Amino acid sequence: MRMRLRPFRTRLLGLVLASLPGVYNAANAAEYTVRIEPAYPPDRVQEIYAPLMSYLDKATGQTFRVAAVRNYHFYWRDVQSGAKTDFAFDEAHLADYRIQHQHFEPLVRTAEPTSYTLVSNIDIGNKGVNGLVGHSIVTMAAPSLGYALLVEFYPNPVLQPDIISTATSWRDAVDRVFAGEADAAMIPTWLKDQYPNLTPVKTSRRFAGQCLSAAPDVPDEVKSKVRDALLKLDADPEASKLLFELGVTKFVPATAKEYENAEQMLKSFASFK
Repeated sequence: MRMRLRPFRTRLLGLVLASLPGVYNAANAAEYTVRIEPAYPPDRVQEIYAPLMSYLDKATGQTFRVAAVRNYHFYWRDVQSGAKTDFAFDEAHLADYRIQHQHFEPLVRTAEPTSYTLVSNIDIGNKGVNGLVGHSIVTMAAPSLGYALLVEFYPNPVLQPDIISTATSWRDAVDRVFAGEADAAMIPTWLKDQYPNLTPVKTSRRFAGQCLSAAPDVPDEVKSKVRDALLKLDADPEASKLLFELGVTKFVPATAKEYENAEQMLKSFASFK
């Protein structure tokens, strides 16, 4: 008799547990992979974005995990190979690539546009970018947007600086200038504003802010929940610390049109039309 009752009791227990919101959500939550540009070492990426993942977990009832890679070379390899990605947080050129070639849907972007500034701690007078020809400039590796824009500053193959693309973060690039390991650095403009003792040499053209996009197979309901949660992120005291780290005030809705043709910044690093 006891053996016959066990299946019934098991099913009854399952129904009781399923009626509890926390248990139900945990049992039915899908796990989503979020790929984030390696603007920091992998451990720092995990640390910086952990509050955002927790925030999205609570706001959507799903589970979000950051997939961090060592550097931009590996990140670009994964983008081109179609490595498992449900959501991606990319600068304009990579966001447009995903939109155009992998049919990702842009959800939100940082409110502030993105640009990069070449800064130096040496006296170059009014020589501008040519004043750094032959000098060392540190930046992050290709195909980061900073690297691509720096190369754009020096189209003449005869008049070139010594580009050191081994910075582990944009702040690391600044630190190397202060340490005397390089004469200049190419860094995000918002970061430049935190170092008034560095001399701005040239600021790049602007792009739409960093974009969070979703893969085409992510359910529309989940996309909507993520979009809505991020649009309210600046109101959450804990999660909004991420915004300060990124140098932005809030997220706003994003459209594919805002990123159109930005992928052309990748033309030196890949073959595509």
